[in-house]
Amino acid sequence: MVLISAVRDYISRMLQDISGMKVLILDSHTVSIVSVVYSQSELLQKEVFLVELVDSISMSKESMSHLKAVYFLRPTSENIQHLRRQFASPRFGEYHLFFSNILKDTQIHILADSDEQEVVQQVQEFYADFVAIDPFHFTLNMSSNHIYMLPAVVDPSGLQHYCDRVVDGIGAIFLALKRRPVIRYQRTSDIAKRIAHETSKLMYQQESGLFDFRRTEVSPLLLVVDRRDDPVTPLLNQWTYQAMVHELIGIQDNKVDLKNIGKIPKDQQEVVLSSEQDAFFKANMYENFGDIGMNIKRMVDEFQQISKSNQNILTVEDMAKFVDNYPEYRKMHGNVSKHVTMVTEMSKIVEERKLMLVSQTEQELACNGGQVAAFEAVTNLLNDESVSDIDRLRLVMLYALRYEKESPVQLMQLFNKLASRSAKYKPGLVQFLLKQAGVDKRIGDLYGNRDLLNIARNMARGLKGVENVYTQHQPLLFQTMENINKGRLRDVDYPFIGNHFQQGRPQDVVIFIVGGTTYEEARAVALQNASNSGIRFILGGSVVLNSKRFLKDLEEAQRINRTSPNVV
Repeated sequence: MVLISAVRDYISRMLQDISGMKVLILDSHTVSIVSVVYSQSELLQKEVFLVELVDSISMSKESMSHLKAVYFLRPTSENIQHLRRQFASPRFGEYHLFFSNILKDTQIHILADSDEQEVVQQVQEFYADFVAIDPFHFTLNMSSNHIYMLPAVVDPSGLQHYCDRVVDGIGAIFLALKRRPVIRYQRTSDIAKRIAHETSKLMYQQESGLFDFRRTEVSPLLLVVDRRDDPVTPLLNQWTYQAMVHELIGIQDNKVDLKNIGKIPKDQQEVVLSSEQDAFFKANMYENFGDIGMNIKRMVDEFQQISKSNQNILTVEDMAKFVDNYPEYRKMHGNVSKHVTMVTEMSKIVEERKLMLVSQTEQELACNGGQVAAFEAVTNLLNDESVSDIDRLRLVMLYALRYEKESPVQLMQLFNKLASRSAKYKPGLVQFLLKQAGVDKRIGDLYGNRDLLNIARNMARGLKGVENVYTQHQPLLFQTMENINKGRLRDVDYPFIGNHFQQGRPQDVVIFIVGGTTYEEARAVALQNASNSGIRFILGGSVVLNSKRFLKDLEEAQRINRTSPNVV
């Protein structure tokens, strides 16, 4: 609940103290921040009769002096300029300004000087500068996410902008939690180090008064890591509900776009998939695909029972009862058809792309040794006509990450075969991935074969067997959380910033992955928190990845790298 309730609380406070009819004005970032935690009907209850984007408000000249304008914006220079133009000829009766992060003094002066007609009633900072998609999972929805893969010399201003946005987001998380953390980062990542240092500067120097909450308990931990330390997780097919929907269809701000899927009624073309608003999804979001089918069937049966009882309307009392229950009935009908549509579509994709066959080999590559068998399995799938181009590429990438040092000759054979079989394949992409995230670049024990403890654990797991061959993979993040739990996160690999060290076991840990998180990792965090270990983990990242987005970022970084004169 922690992140969602923090943002909901901010928005409620924004709206409830301003009486009368309101228009809520958002920017392209804050519209995502609000939409994942507040439904339109809830906004209506707070007397918000219009929700507009700041760009379109600026274009319109129509006077609406009967409405009070509630602005919730990021404190960017573009937004300040929008407001200046608004104040020159105000359209609304009152202006209430809320910013999602810290305003600069200069920005406050600009706003004060521009408000000549004294229409501004209040200016406040409400630190909700992140998209709280789940109770313990947030994202920053960053558009140029590929920048983290580029050397600093390629696009210095782009990289600075990227780091600034991440630091803003992390700062807002801790202001919302009212804590100041001890900061650690992954030693092998320049960008993780830079973000950690800049965050420390913000919290301990530039805004030290704002972050000084005078708390006596052990400081929380902020750990900044790099996506490239675990490139395997975003490349794998997923078999648990939330992760699978994102992998095969796509989730954006807890919404799923179903427009391209056959004949679907208009009200079902974009559906909300939120654990806060959908009890079935909350109960099943981490379940595997086989169980989902059974659970949906049970939900359909329950719905049919209710439908049958609604057909037996004989008396006026029955009719009144039906009318009273109708909103609930309609909601249940929408929910049933939403989940049935998604599961049917995913089953179709699994069938068409032979994903059960592909995924079995992926899991073998991610979890078990055996280079000879792996080479044979990947070769067979590359030769299979029904395997799609994206699946071929992912299989070769997973093989390359695992066996880059062990079998360079076979790897070259796979590169050549991939180039001949996949027309869309961009030459050198797998090699670029190895340059970015190969064994020499990684610090974590990705395959459980560097650390004696992990080798023993893997052997034990191999002897016991796995319950489900499709979900045996565990992201590297799982090990990281385990190490934090046991106080085994090595200082040499994850140094502290400054002279702020951990004085004991932290109760709260925020892990930020530069380059993006996955829903598989979010599931690992939720299950870890449910185990009541005494530490509450929160996961955040620049975006939420699926394999398509991870590959798109990789391609974009490779393209810029090739054309940049600054790359040696």
